[in-house]
Amino acid sequence: MKAAELFVKCLENEGVEYIFGVPGEENLDVMDALLDSSIIFITTRHEQGAAFMADVYGRLTGRPGVCLATLGPGATNLMTGVADANMDHAPLVAIAGQADTERLHKESHQVLKLDEMFQHITKYSTIILTENVINEVVRKAFKLAMSEKQGATFIEFPENIAKLDVDTKPLPIKYVKQPEPPQDRIEAAIELISNAKLPIILAGNGVIRANASDQLLEFAEKLNIPVANTFMAKGVMPFRHPLALGSVGLQSNDYANVGFSKADVVICIGYDLVEYHPKLWNPTGNNCLIHLDTVSAEVDAYYSINVGAIGDIRLSLARISEKATPHVGDMMRPLRDALISEMKAHSKDTVFPIKPQKIIWDLRTVLESSDIVITDVGAHKMWMARMYRCDEPNTCIISNGFASMGIAVPGAIAAKLVNPDKTIVAVTGDAGFLMNSQEIETAVRLSTPIVILIWNDCGYGLIEWKQMNRFGRPSNVAFNNPDFVQYAESFGAKGFRVEKTEELLPTLKKAIESNCVCIIDCPVDYSENLKLTEHLGEMVCPI
Repeated sequence: MKAAELFVKCLENEGVEYIFGVPGEENLDVMDALLDSSIIFITTRHEQGAAFMADVYGRLTGRPGVCLATLGPGATNLMTGVADANMDHAPLVAIAGQADTERLHKESHQVLKLDEMFQHITKYSTIILTENVINEVVRKAFKLAMSEKQGATFIEFPENIAKLDVDTKPLPIKYVKQPEPPQDRIEAAIELISNAKLPIILAGNGVIRANASDQLLEFAEKLNIPVANTFMAKGVMPFRHPLALGSVGLQSNDYANVGFSKADVVICIGYDLVEYHPKLWNPTGNNCLIHLDTVSAEVDAYYSINVGAIGDIRLSLARISEKATPHVGDMMRPLRDALISEMKAHSKDTVFPIKPQKIIWDLRTVLESSDIVITDVGAHKMWMARMYRCDEPNTCIISNGFASMGIAVPGAIAAKLVNPDKTIVAVTGDAGFLMNSQEIETAVRLSTPIVILIWNDCGYGLIEWKQMNRFGRPSNVAFNNPDFVQYAESFGAKGFRVEKTEELLPTLKKAIESNCVCIIDCPVDYSENLKLTEHLGEMVCPI
């Protein structure tokens, strides 16, 4: 068989369902081999959109999403989405075609040293220089993408190698179980927790990757310890649970951070420093820290751990909760009550443009617990992370390590492919929406009904928020937008414009019930941003 055919068979062997990408001249042989494959190729309108689709696919399934591009500009267009997946620890395998190896040593049309470029944003980056190593390269790329901490890998496939004949086959897949945590470390953690007066749990995205949400809930309940989660771990502890303190991550001294300042032991479970820097919740660096994870703690001056138990998170939680002394009392309850009051405060608002709190209240009202929102990056992300209530993991996907704008629309398409029976909503600002809005055509072509909720403020709202906080005046953040309703209709999607606050909830219901690609233009009042900053500053002092 041809090397390109072996390459595709190796992808099939890895269980690949979809490849998201843009065809090109240097991957012609791979594209042709895919015609006889069980793998479905999703033709996207931009390589960045393809990478974001693979990124979200990896987050939701726990298996590597795969994206493909041609050489040169096609490959560089992948880089933002690949970096996003790698920094947020989503499993992803990126593939790029490359020119004939006979012209890689010199200046040549569209040729870049792609494997060297991708080394800086992946766990593994390589070029296939001989057809006999294809099976090894593909197996290694998938193995490393799946290994904790999960992330992105990259394969560069020159066009002349793809055409060669080869006589080999895919390698067998062997899954390695997470090791058991050392018993002496478990016992040390048990002692610290049992003797603590006011412990608190910080749950990170690693809990979701380890499928340890149920064990976390049991651990918290059994020991009566409240749980705060990072942005990327929303839903890992059901918000409806009385021990849930909600999300930390706003760079302000909000309610949950007051809990950290009072806690004498912080139990960090599956916590990645990239999610929320410890300097923001452990500013003195003196907190007593327990680190429960699959890998050793990152070295950081503000994350000096007292006890670390490395291994299967589920086993660590079960063994500690079995012997640790449960705590009594509910000293963190005022923090939770304050947050719930804030969430409800604007539920009956009629002011227009609509306040962020009201948009989130109506969105949460119309969606089921298992439905999924993909949140883009901007001011709306901060509000969603803080105010959107989740009762199940991976129902609010937030890019927070690399925090790249443009993920919501392509990410929602991938989410719908993975979960065809769930309602999928892309929550995005007007700026982030237009960065990858071309993928609306992809959604319409694939008949993947998604709802795109645009928070429209005609500007870069998050940057203005920060500018106003620091300098008291905005700088070059305003812009104009197209007519989003007409824009939607030009793609064959449905467009809605919210013109008064009372219209939002019925418009959301109508869009969901239409079972097609819908775009909702929703004006937002971001004057609430500064009010939130002031509010948090006032509220934390007396608590």
